[in-house]
Amino acid sequence: QVQLVESGGGLVQAGGSLRLSCAASGLTFDNYAMGWFRQAPGKEREFVVAITRSGSSTVYADFVKGRFTISRDNAKNTVYLQMNSLKPEDTALYYCAAALSWTGLRSTPPYWGRGTQVTVSS
Repeated sequence: QVQLVESGGGLVQAGGSLRLSCAASGLTFDNYAMGWFRQAPGKEREFVVAITRSGSSTVYADFVKGRFTISRDNAKNTVYLQMNSLKPEDTALYYCAAALSWTGLRSTPPYWGRGTQVTVSS
């Protein structure tokens, strides 16, 4: 049974930083591309960032470029999201996702965590 468990969310002031983690189990982690998505209240879930199986390539949504950094540790079955220069509009429930293919991750990932809340106050 695949499980993705996010942690690290919280309340932070604008300009602050948070580091999210997503611990994976029940899968061969380095076979999976990993990503982060987010959903703000009243809005649709949106793509934030993705990383390839080896970690050699990443892709970011324009609204986080230069502020967020994704990384992974395949030995720990964990993917991270370092979020700097946070803005109130970054407030959302952040989800970790996994897929065997890059295309699958960017479209309809089969595996999702339950999310971790990030709230940025102004």
